[in-house]
Amino acid sequence: MYRYIIKGGKRLHGETEVSGSKNASLPILAASIINGKTTRLYNVPDIEDVKTTLQILKELGCKIKKDKNKIVINSKTMTKTTIPDNLMRKLRSSVIIAGAIIARFGCARFSYPGGCDIGARPIDLHLENFKKIGIKINENTRYIECNCDKIETKIIELDFPSVGATENLILATVIGNHEITIKNSAMEPEIIDLANFLNKMGAKIYGAGTNIIKIKGVRDLREISYKIMPDRIEAGTLLIAGAITKGMVKINNAIPEHISPLLSKLEEIGCEIKIINKSVYLNANKKLKAVDIQTMPYPGFPTDLQPQFSTLLTICAGTSIVRENIFENRFKFMQEIQRMGAKVTIEGKTMVIKGIRKLHGADLVSTDLRGGASMVLAGLAAKGITRVTNLQYLLRGYDEFDKKLNELGADIIREEGE
Repeated sequence: MYRYIIKGGKRLHGETEVSGSKNASLPILAASIINGKTTRLYNVPDIEDVKTTLQILKELGCKIKKDKNKIVINSKTMTKTTIPDNLMRKLRSSVIIAGAIIARFGCARFSYPGGCDIGARPIDLHLENFKKIGIKINENTRYIECNCDKIETKIIELDFPSVGATENLILATVIGNHEITIKNSAMEPEIIDLANFLNKMGAKIYGAGTNIIKIKGVRDLREISYKIMPDRIEAGTLLIAGAITKGMVKINNAIPEHISPLLSKLEEIGCEIKIINKSVYLNANKKLKAVDIQTMPYPGFPTDLQPQFSTLLTICAGTSIVRENIFENRFKFMQEIQRMGAKVTIEGKTMVIKGIRKLHGADLVSTDLRGGASMVLAGLAAKGITRVTNLQYLLRGYDEFDKKLNELGADIIREEGE
């Protein structure tokens, strides 16, 4: 196990580069098994969630070659259709591999997924919509078994624009002789990246990035090489790190339009933002003031940046109100930030933050991926030493997080031992 020891109070200054997207890499890795051929992926982040997904693919029979941020997947040798239970429990998004296995073999077997404890993310939406397109579901105490002779042509309307359910439906339906329409689909950029990847393979997916996606099944898919999009959540986290330390940072290899709600709020609290091509420059040398935010599905303010931005609000002058509309347990991280002196009141889905001048170093225990990132940011801004343990959550989603922050002038030591 690892922990970070952070010496706070240093203004971040300089530039760093965003890695490939975690939330785009995972469904694309899953999709790589559908063609039964070789797929070459570039700009894949070196994070634990990717390692777990690759381990699942190996267990299913794929051959994997990895060289830094390049991964070569040969799925021709894949024969198994059961996702190992111990690996399912590590990763909530592992459920989307089921859709890819169904597309390839017409059946899949898996247990309920694990992951961060940020609230209920039931897979009922996945299973109910699988049933609507002709996939038979058998649930018992340990496993969920899916079988399908033929995908049926259907128009489906999701109850909620779930990213995972949208991805799973796309993956399950790219092969065959049918047409599927998904209404109220998720519109996140990662959905577009998945569709672009599959379309380059030969799939026929239309409307990705809108709330109506149409899939026309094809006979097979070809071999391709593909570069993963930049990680918008990492880009946002690094910008917030600059803001919380009153620094000046330049974040390269970003797609600014993917984080426009965050950029607007950073400007609203008093930061100067400049965009030059795929770089975002932030200057936070002015007094920062409180704002209100509420999380929404894309293109609204992302829930995956709410903990980091809420932590920033703890040192902004005035009172901020944060409403979390996606995950009911996403405020758990703030119990740790309060130990640093933050003045926060939480009631249900709403958090009221009264800004203070300075946080103070403390020993913190990471609660989840984005909550762990928020604690690191708090440590950067705090007076004194902050220790963040339980880093397995953070390592699931950030590639060389401490290294990038240290490049910007932070003082973070990563060491073994809790």
